[in-house]
Amino acid sequence: MSDIRFDGKVAIVTGAGGGLGRCHALELARRGAKVVVNDLGASMDGSGGSSEAANDVVKEIEALGGEAFANGSSVSDTAGVQKMIDDTMAKWGRIDILIANAGILRDKSFSKMTLEDVELVVDVHLMGSFKPIKAAWDIMKEQNYGRIVVTTSSTGLYGNFGQANYGAAKLGLVGLMNTLKIEGAKNNIKINAVCPVAATRMTEGLMPPEVLEQLKPEYVTPGVMNLVKEEAPTGMVLSAGAGAFSMAQIVETNGAFVGQGDALTAEAVEAKWDQITDTSTQTHFEMGAGHSQNMFRLLSEAGKS
Repeated sequence: MSDIRFDGKVAIVTGAGGGLGRCHALELARRGAKVVVNDLGASMDGSGGSSEAANDVVKEIEALGGEAFANGSSVSDTAGVQKMIDDTMAKWGRIDILIANAGILRDKSFSKMTLEDVELVVDVHLMGSFKPIKAAWDIMKEQNYGRIVVTTSSTGLYGNFGQANYGAAKLGLVGLMNTLKIEGAKNNIKINAVCPVAATRMTEGLMPPEVLEQLKPEYVTPGVMNLVKEEAPTGMVLSAGAGAFSMAQIVETNGAFVGQGDALTAEAVEAKWDQITDTSTQTHFEMGAGHSQNMFRLLSEAGKS
């Protein structure tokens, strides 16, 4: 296998002052990319801000012989995001890779969660990915090249106590990816999602030290490099942690045709519930149209019976 290289490519990594983002930025630089290290430098709950962490990562990249500059914009600030894009274009004239990694936590049970807790988390995770992607999208279209990674979570895919805000934002990113993989295809723009489990400041209080030692953020980054390389897939959710990788998918059972008109009652649905929920045969659809195709298949089979 040939080495995965990013020579001549320009990459933006948000939330790159520490943790996963820092590891992604350093690895891109090691492999030849010029890197924009974005980090607001806020605390875990999104308050405050400092450019120190981003500047430190730039120094690490420069020590490797790479090129980088720091950007302290909040990913939820439209003007700040546009400045990041404009500064990148002014310096290097292109944007090839965007890894949307920035995040905060406001964990509380749903009863105790305020609307502010919801809005802040959605602003950073969902809108804070949407805004940089939107700002870079037409640039990538014009280049006929782009590689994008959003950062989802097992909380979005499967749920977790106390993280309704975080889970909603993280699954929203999968919905964004599923549409952009379709819209970007004709312009060689590929978008994927990473679902990481890593020891970062967002997880350090959730697991014992011996477990965190196995979950180093640098154990996720090799998978991310495969999501932004020239031959990257598109529309994939890559679960990654502790050096193990898997693919997550949304699937649908084959289902059952119940009936129409007077024959279609709640009791008729109940009578076929076992068939509707039978997971022994299920399908992964590449795009939303697949769901409709499944419905038409059921109708067709009902017509033949």
